[in-house]
Amino acid sequence: MKETHLYGVKGKCDSKTIISLRFPLTGIIRTALADMDREAREHYMVVIQAKDMAGQVGGLSGSTTINITLTDVNDNPPQFPQKNYQLYVPESAQVGKPVGKIKANDEDLGVNADIKYSIINSEGANTFSISTDRDTREGILSLKKLLNYERKKTYTLHIEGTNTHVDPRFSFLGSFKDTATLKITVGDVDEAPVFSMDYYIMDVYENTPRGTEVGAVTARDPDSRNSPVRYFMDSEEEGKRYFRIDESTGVVRTTQPLDREEMPWHNITVMASEVDNPSLLSHVPVNVQVLDVNDNPPEIATDEEVIVCESSRPGQVIQTVTAVDKDDFANGQRFSFALPSQLPVNPNFTLKDNEGGGSALSSSLTPPRSNKLR
Repeated sequence: MKETHLYGVKGKCDSKTIISLRFPLTGIIRTALADMDREAREHYMVVIQAKDMAGQVGGLSGSTTINITLTDVNDNPPQFPQKNYQLYVPESAQVGKPVGKIKANDEDLGVNADIKYSIINSEGANTFSISTDRDTREGILSLKKLLNYERKKTYTLHIEGTNTHVDPRFSFLGSFKDTATLKITVGDVDEAPVFSMDYYIMDVYENTPRGTEVGAVTARDPDSRNSPVRYFMDSEEEGKRYFRIDESTGVVRTTQPLDREEMPWHNITVMASEVDNPSLLSHVPVNVQVLDVNDNPPEIATDEEVIVCESSRPGQVIQTVTAVDKDDFANGQRFSFALPSQLPVNPNFTLKDNEGGGSALSSSLTPPRSNKLR
């Protein structure tokens, strides 16, 4: 005959409040309460007693303790501890670097508590970005572009935190998201002077006297329009041999006559600092072009001995003469050629000016067997 065992809940702890043995002969444990909340209580301990002889008098019994843990479901939305936050960010903060943190709380566990942060309906969405730290579940605020205290001193961001793993069974509880307002105050930082241009191109004619004005650079203090700026060139700047700059006006002048044929361009660097704070420096490249003047005579390009064959006919070209000039001519170099008047004329040769870049030397008579022209 098969023995019958009877199971029951024993004790006054959690046993009779959270479980029931609706079928005491099978020992199946079921919950006695609906909608148990893990966030309110996660662990329970119950004692189960088993009796033989169907629980009749004289039967034996035994008991055991069962620890019950409620598993988590995503039934709680994220919530910011407060609705309004304040953050101070200096205008010198670097792009891409974290400037602040914000965090929403979620009572769930594991992936059920994962949160994605975003900036919504905010003027500062083009200036700031937010990402999620997976380890701490914090929203990390970073800069997308540089701040400028003089242009904009405050930003208001609306931050939204949303669960990334929403359980559709609990959609009736509402949207699993929350928002908070973050007001950012931009801090003023003393900045170096700013030049009006990224680079300067100037020009000056060669051979002009010392002290000739070449041009001027301008810079301003971005923190104060009335703050004076000092201009100077580095002591090791090679351009100091040829140029100097007025420290108050930024006017660049020559220190000696320039020679285009020696150096057609000069590249110098001008620096600017605040008078009240010399440690804040900025610099700008200045390119000076030396313009040409006609200060070089032409030179015969060829210097060689010409030998005329005895069979040369009268009028035959025996040599083409060209010239060069170190000066720079915008429309090309044009020369005129002639035999020097101070030298005796050789009747056997004629020189024809081509009215351009050269001339032709021709024979006039039949030369003797040997005739050389130097």
